[in-house]
This record gives sequence, C-alpha cells and structure tokens, in this order.
Amino acid sequence: MQSLLIENQYFGTVSYYKILFQYKYIKIEQCELYQKASFRNRCVIPGANGLIHLSVPLQKGRDQKAFFKEVQIAYKTNWVIQHCRSMDACYNRAPFFEYYRDELYGILKEREPSLFKLNWNLMHWIFKKLKYLPEIELTDQYIQNPDQGIRDARNLILPGKDLSGIQVNRYAQVFEDRNGFQSPCSVLDILFNLGPSAIDWLRDNDNQF
Repeated sequence: MQSLLIENQYFGTVSYYKILFQYKYIKIEQCELYQKASFRNRCVIPGANGLIHLSVPLQKGRDQKAFFKEVQIAYKTNWVIQHCRSMDACYNRAPFFEYYRDELYGILKEREPSLFKLNWNLMHWIFKKLKYLPEIELTDQYIQNPDQGIRDARNLILPGKDLSGIQVNRYAQVFEDRNGFQSPCSVLDILFNLGPSAIDWLRDNDNQF
C-alpha cells in the first residue's frame, strides 16, 4: 500500500485531513527547513463577518532559517487566550463544540514550547476524536526524492494555492446563512459541526489527489 509524506500543520485544513484519511501509512516531515507563509503555524476558521486567521507567534520570527522540528513558540503575548476566545465566538452554536472544547483548550494551555510538537499533539488528538488509527512515523532526514510508493504531498496545501483537485463538498457551517459556505477552513470546523460523523464525510467525498 502506498504511504504518504507530508508536513504537519496547526489545526490543518479540511483538505489536508482529506488527504491524510486516504492513507494508512503516513510519514510526517520534520527535517525540512521551516517554511513561512504556510499552515504550519496558522489556521483559518469561519466567523460571523468572514474568515478569521489565527497565527501562532514564533521565537526569532517567521523568517528564521531553522529545521521545523527546532522552531520554538513565543508566549510573550496571550495568543492562546485569543485563539480560544475566537473559537468560542465562532463555534458556541456549533452542535459538537461543547464536547471537544475543554479537552482541546487543555492541550493549548499546556504551552508546548515546540511548534512541531504542538502540531503533532493536535493531530493525534484529532485522530483520536475521529477514531482513526493510521501508522505514523517521523522522518529522520530530509527526503529530497521519495522512493516509489511514497506519495509526496509536502506543501500541497498552502494559503492561496489552487486546491481544485481536492473536492470539498458543502457541510453545514454556523454562519452559512449569513456568509454562505466558507473555505478553506481548519478541520476544527468540520469536527465542531459534524462531530464523530466527520470521519465519514472526509472519507466519502471524491477527490483527484
């Protein structure tokens, strides 16, 4: 069976998780140089007045030349509180928000120093909530040209990139009556709106990837 090679993201997009859920064997890239202008330290959620962009601030800034696994989070500002308040405002009417809220906020409030480790912990939490158990491992060196049988999806999902090859069908969103269906959004959006059945939605939708 083909395996997947991909970066990890901060509350990755719905499209990102649609790709992950196609594979039983997943390699997460940790030996790359950190790339700015990506979803590695940011996510998007739909709010009452449009899309809201949440970013995790980094020590040494986003232009640093370091391996992703070495990038450290800055906690000088209360960004965790800001992110939690934004989620409260966007999802207090979502059907399943209350079932996940406290546990999720608990992970954020642990103040994990490593961005990579925070993303790793959140990914495993989402897999656990959706009862998906792929075999995941970390790269031990940067793979320039993956072997045959490894699907390279690194940097496939980037802000502003055309994702027409990954079909995201409509599902009910909190502010859809006001703003229409909004995309791209974090996987949190589908989790809070659909709950455990989000895994069926992610698996059942066709795509061209």
